[in-house]
Amino acid sequence: MKKTLALLVIALLLIACSGKKSDQINQAWIKDTNGFDILIGQFAHNIENIWGMNEVLIAGPKDYVKYTEQYQTRSHINFNSGTITIETIATNDPAAYLRQAIISTLMMGDDPGSIDLYSDVNDIQMSQEPFLYGQVLDNKGSPIRWEWRAAHFADDLLQTKLQKRTSGLHVIYAITIQLVSNHLDKRAHKYLPMVRKASEKYGVESSLILAIMQIESSFNPYAVSGSDALGLMQVVQHTAGKDVFQMQGKWGKPSRSYLFDPENNIDTGTAYLALLQNNYLGGIQNPASHRYAVITAYNGGAGSVLRVFSSTRSRAVSIINGMQPAEVYQMLATQHPAAESRRYLVKVKKAQKSYWHR
Repeated sequence: MKKTLALLVIALLLIACSGKKSDQINQAWIKDTNGFDILIGQFAHNIENIWGMNEVLIAGPKDYVKYTEQYQTRSHINFNSGTITIETIATNDPAAYLRQAIISTLMMGDDPGSIDLYSDVNDIQMSQEPFLYGQVLDNKGSPIRWEWRAAHFADDLLQTKLQKRTSGLHVIYAITIQLVSNHLDKRAHKYLPMVRKASEKYGVESSLILAIMQIESSFNPYAVSGSDALGLMQVVQHTAGKDVFQMQGKWGKPSRSYLFDPENNIDTGTAYLALLQNNYLGGIQNPASHRYAVITAYNGGAGSVLRVFSSTRSRAVSIINGMQPAEVYQMLATQHPAAESRRYLVKVKKAQKSYWHR
């Protein structure tokens, strides 16, 4: 470990002194990315070895997945469908494993940086302000703030809702809990003060910030992705994160723990929207056309947006300014080279309408 740290310090000094700083930073990013890929690969391999090939489940932008008890138990919150599924393959008293996982999940706080989603370490801290408070009602219809209430609910679930299924050589015991019907609004409301603060600071519509948070993570502060995008607004450290730090006069890129802090994540994601809005796509005059371009660029980059219209930046901006907003939207929603970016524009545009009066 000391040797690794020493080599890292030397590498950083070389980057600081070299005239080829950007090339070396790019190499460091490739190294980081490769390291993350190796981590995920090993993690998936561990799960496959224990649960079986068809049971590999890993956290994502809208899925919280946490393994404990030497990978024998897992908690899965699907923020899209509004379900919590607690499962175990333990053969020795599976009900006890499920009970503990139910209580831990219902009582966990909203500090994503404190939980390692890529290990089986039981690092879930009980909180007096549970992240899921108000999003789950117990068997008596009450929200769950205290551990005793979570324990009583777990006991009732084990008596009335316990299911089991067979997968390969394993019997999997499971409990499924439904979130309340307006769980999405409850999570959005939790972050409104932070969104309004960032909106005022950077001059970005709060409705746009909320829409992007909904589509990126479904307001899941634990959100991660295969490309190592992090948090509520799915900020990537070495691209949007680095650009924002440079704009703010900071060196390097934000850390994972920095981006897992909800307020930092919203601030960084909104700052990047402001960069797109004011710098990279600042020449687009019509507000609606401008918004469509910014939304698409948040997903696929400003360069790919402009290339839909022309290979020359100034020419692309001129063409956009000569078009009606509906035409710009149609072009980006049908002609952008990335299908994901095309769908992203459609989804964010639709979601933004529901936040115009927030």
